[in-house]
Amino acid sequence: MKNKSWKKTFKKGSKAYQFLELANPNEDGISRVVEVSEFTGSYSNLKFGNGADWARRSSLFQRVFKVEFIKANSPGFPTIAIKLNGYKEKLSSNVQTIHPKIKKELAKKRCIILGTTRSCDHKTEVDHKDGRKDNPRVMNPKTQRIEDFQPLSKPANDAKRQFCKVCAKTNQRFDAKRLGYTTSFIQGDVEYTEELGCIGCYWYDPIAFRQAFVLKKE
Repeated sequence: MKNKSWKKTFKKGSKAYQFLELANPNEDGISRVVEVSEFTGSYSNLKFGNGADWARRSSLFQRVFKVEFIKANSPGFPTIAIKLNGYKEKLSSNVQTIHPKIKKELAKKRCIILGTTRSCDHKTEVDHKDGRKDNPRVMNPKTQRIEDFQPLSKPANDAKRQFCKVCAKTNQRFDAKRLGYTTSFIQGDVEYTEELGCIGCYWYDPIAFRQAFVLKKE
């Protein structure tokens, strides 16, 4: 990845984009040490909230860059600076990019779990149904389809993200009985397989999961 090409990967005006303007990484993705104390003025929104916000482990920012959090030698070990140590290998220029038309259409809809809209406390986020995000067709804006995604509120999307992390680490899919359903999966079993992937898991498609029970009753 050449110098400044991150501008094609990150949305202009986003927090990650602002940080990269401040850090100005070179063509190898290596930056200077950026002190958290520099997050003032037009960069004040870079201050961390819960979960490190824009710089959390699951963020696009951390999937693109090798990020070093420099900690203070004091109780709580807060982050006092950030340094970028290069680009990660096998980086795709369209990592997590969703076609603008798909984002615009789904962002207007209600969260399929909580029923909230972007006018409520939590805006609607556009979620990749496949939590592994490793399907080349789905990850390419030129070939992805609207049915590859779903509208979720931030709380619902955050919850799904955590369960997908556990699945990726253990290869054990989420058991819907934990939510009170009488069936764990509508397709497949607890063991994650490449053949089936996320299909059949509650979080892959909550609407299809609920509809499966209606069809059984009929």
